[in-house]
Amino acid sequence: MRIHQLSILFILLLLLVGCSISQKPIDYGEAACHYCSMTIVDKQHAAQIVTDKGKVFNYDAIECMMNQMNEADAPTVALFLANDYSNPGELMDATNATYLISEGIPSPMGAFLTGFSSEAEASAAHASHGGELYDWEGLKEKFKE
Repeated sequence: MRIHQLSILFILLLLLVGCSISQKPIDYGEAACHYCSMTIVDKQHAAQIVTDKGKVFNYDAIECMMNQMNEADAPTVALFLANDYSNPGELMDATNATYLISEGIPSPMGAFLTGFSSEAEASAAHASHGGELYDWEGLKEKFKE
């Protein structure tokens, strides 16, 4: 009886660990974009969604993540993550980021969309490259157009 109880506890622990809701490292150069299927190589523009069940979807560009969310079969999202342009390879909470759409900073899929964890760095890039700044809500509205 004791072995049976330990087995059940072990299985429950495995399920909890396997379904954790957290960001996962992107395997740059190997992982494919869930939206456009391109290989993810750009460490300044990649993005990631983690669903409420812990499933991870990687994107080669923030615009791919935004376009995915407009589709009818969009997953139920627990985390929106995007690369911080100023810290390549580091994912940040996309809902708290500042975004710049500027032709002065190309992005992988041609939307010229870049995310910054710091509003000051986004403003400095805006001053250097021009374009328009957005917060998360503004960006969502922009991609609904």
